[in-house]
Amino acid sequence: MKKIGLFGGTFDPPHNGHLLMASEVRIQVGLDEIWFIPNHMPPHKTGRKRADSHHRIKMVEAAIQSNPYFRLELIEMEREGPSYTVDTVDLLKKRHPEDQFFFMIGADMVEYLPKWHRIDDLLQMITFIGMKRPGYVGTTGYPLLFADVPAFDVSSTLIRQRIEQGNPVDYLIPKAVERYIKEHHLYES
Repeated sequence: MKKIGLFGGTFDPPHNGHLLMASEVRIQVGLDEIWFIPNHMPPHKTGRKRADSHHRIKMVEAAIQSNPYFRLELIEMEREGPSYTVDTVDLLKKRHPEDQFFFMIGADMVEYLPKWHRIDDLLQMITFIGMKRPGYVGTTGYPLLFADVPAFDVSSTLIRQRIEQGNPVDYLIPKAVERYIKEHHLYES
């Protein structure tokens, strides 16, 4: 039985903060692998223009290629409609019944768990891992593991803005992702 951390996100683009958090969670919780799951259509991010799915997939591939513990999982890209975590986990458990799944979320998202689609069903299926930054003191009534992750104040939004403005993104994203973005003229104004 493998212990697998599920890391969902739009990854538009994936950045070094994503990689750092995933690595720290894997080590602290003792996970065998981290599966990066790009969202097809996240229900909480409607209306925002994103890079096409195939570009986001290629960028995640580029970002994780050098880490043997990281894997790309396309389960949400295979489905139409909104990507609800409960549906994703249900399918993964059917495909990999021998494995134990953990779902990684930012500690700032813990307070929103009561609003998640079928949260009670989801809590029966997986263990949540809250990734908390230094100084986080939030609490929850939900059964969660917490992992301390270093503060790395970067976001995909910041990266898109910097690229659109013609500013460098050195040290914020992996070089392979930066090359892909430049080659395909993503996020340019």
